[in-house]
Amino acid sequence: MLLGLALLYVGAVLVLNGIWLHGRIGDNEIWVINIFSGVVTCLVSFKLAFGANADAGSIKAAALTLLFAFTYFWVCINRFNGSDGRGLGWFSLFVAITAIPVAIDTLLNATSVWQIWFGLCWAAWAFLWFLFFLLLAMKKPIARFTGSVAAVEGILTGWLPGYLLLDGVLS
Repeated sequence: MLLGLALLYVGAVLVLNGIWLHGRIGDNEIWVINIFSGVVTCLVSFKLAFGANADAGSIKAAALTLLFAFTYFWVCINRFNGSDGRGLGWFSLFVAITAIPVAIDTLLNATSVWQIWFGLCWAAWAFLWFLFFLLLAMKKPIARFTGSVAAVEGILTGWLPGYLLLDGVLS
């Protein structure tokens, strides 16, 4: 259930950040979904890491979920301090590199359609974080493309699986 909760808001923030990169949401209000999604994913991470049933698997899940939370907080902070985002871009490269073995491991150990989907989600997120590295740290003119990828990934890797997990369709 916690994964469904986190993914639902990952979907929301990715879709809205994608729309923002297309210039359809202002810098002065995109922080709202980023801070909310950061708080939600941070709380999920803390529950996983420090809850009564915490084990090595839940602590790993918490560490990986915090990659999302920290990204959203950083986007939010950049909207307030006027940063050009280069630091976030370099952090995005770190996350992209981290997400690649997670995707591979998830796919290699998948025993269900959901686990294959989740492994592909990690691969998609690695690609998106790499796009943010190119956009922010390398200053490549790919904002619209990155926005489109973020919006599509928001639907397919966050919103849809999050809703299906919360609805009990996936387990």
